[in-house]
Amino acid sequence: MRKSQQGASYLAILFGVVLFALAVKAAVALWPAYWDDRVINNQIEELVKNSPSDITPSKFDTQMDQRLQMNNIRDLNFKDIVKVTTNNGLNVSKKYEIRKPFLFNIDLVLTFEKNFDQRSVQAK
Repeated sequence: MRKSQQGASYLAILFGVVLFALAVKAAVALWPAYWDDRVINNQIEELVKNSPSDITPSKFDTQMDQRLQMNNIRDLNFKDIVKVTTNNGLNVSKKYEIRKPFLFNIDLVLTFEKNFDQRSVQAK
C-alpha cells in the first residue's frame, strides 16, 4: 500500500478540460438562439395584447417586422416563422427550426414552437 495519496492523473485532467471546452462551445452556440426566441415571444405577446381584435395579418406582420428590426433580430424573417390568423380573434402560431454548426459535421438543431391567442394573452 502506498504511504501518500496521489491526485488526478494528467489524462483525467485533460479529459476534464476537453469536456469543459465542449460544454462552453455548446453554450456559446446555443445561447443566442434561445435569447432571440425569448425576445420574439415577448414582442409577439406584447403586440397581441395591445392590438385590436380586427387587425389584419399583413398589418400584424409589418408591425412585428419593425419590432424585430429594433431588437436586432435580422437573421429571421417573421413571415417565414409565424402564421397569423384572425378566425375567432387573433391567433399567432410560431414554429421554426435553427441549425447551428457544432463540431466537424455535427449540427445542433433547435426547434421552437409556441401559440399565442389574443383572448388568453389579454386575460393574464
